[in-house]
Amino acid sequence: MSKYTRTPVQGTVTAFSPFDARADAEALRKAMKGMGTDEETVLMILTSRNNAQRQEIASAFKTLFGRDLVDDLKSELTGKFETLMVSLMRPTYIFDAHALKHAIKGAGTNEKVLTEILASRTPAEVRNIKQVYLQEYEANLEDKITGETSGYFQRLLVVLLQANRDPDGGVDEGLVEQDAQVLFRAGELKWGTDEEKFITILGTRSVSHLRRVFDKYMTISGFQIEETIDRETSGDLEKLLLAVVKCIRSVPAYFAETLYYSMKGAGTDDDTLIRVMVSRSEIDLLDIRQEFRKNFAKSLHQMIQKDTSGDYRKALLLLCGGDDE
Repeated sequence: MSKYTRTPVQGTVTAFSPFDARADAEALRKAMKGMGTDEETVLMILTSRNNAQRQEIASAFKTLFGRDLVDDLKSELTGKFETLMVSLMRPTYIFDAHALKHAIKGAGTNEKVLTEILASRTPAEVRNIKQVYLQEYEANLEDKITGETSGYFQRLLVVLLQANRDPDGGVDEGLVEQDAQVLFRAGELKWGTDEEKFITILGTRSVSHLRRVFDKYMTISGFQIEETIDRETSGDLEKLLLAVVKCIRSVPAYFAETLYYSMKGAGTDDDTLIRVMVSRSEIDLLDIRQEFRKNFAKSLHQMIQKDTSGDYRKALLLLCGGDDE
């Protein structure tokens, strides 16, 4: 087996069994009815059901009580805990489109969200996001993004939005050598940087091809490609190129690093912490936990434990699903 074949992805949240949507809806209504809210029941139910089951609960809730579950959560809960529970209720298919819409709406664009989503999603996922965006918001995602961004950062986003990365297949060593040389000449060997070459190669070549290109680049130049990008580019373009490279190497390692930096140092980037924990909980959060433990000498569980509090912490730890001491 080649070291580049992807192992099946593993989430921490799976379908709950035996599942009874009506019983869950009734328990949630009871937890939020009258004076005070029983947050423990809310978080226990919502973190232990998968997204498809949560949608069934919302449907049963409306059928039984004529009330909207998400509206009730918003009126009964507050702060980060509310944001997390409402995020868990968002249907999977719309999650990324919703995050992108909010990243490009109003004053200022959240480049971090654009970078994280477009660098890490597969071409099939990106095509789906564009379709959902059009259906739900009656707007063209590419037009919205180009209206809010500029320069080479914008151009690489547009390349990624085309979702035309070469499919994985046999790797042509001649082309690997050629791309590695082109990148070397476009960066280290040039006065100034030919950003376009980086954008085209990193944005369109297959994952298996690029992994070989990175190895070859190291042989030719003596540098990791990340070091060159760090030296030769800056700002939003640099962050996006680095995110693309990291995701080519390993998506779980990229998210482990994203989670680590959302909690490291003073203050927590709760938006990122919630977005990653929710969006990866059914995909590869177990793999992310392994990478986290390997790369940061502590477990994701320990860092969440230390960095958050209250019901918010309880719910995040349940999503995390275990401690890798």
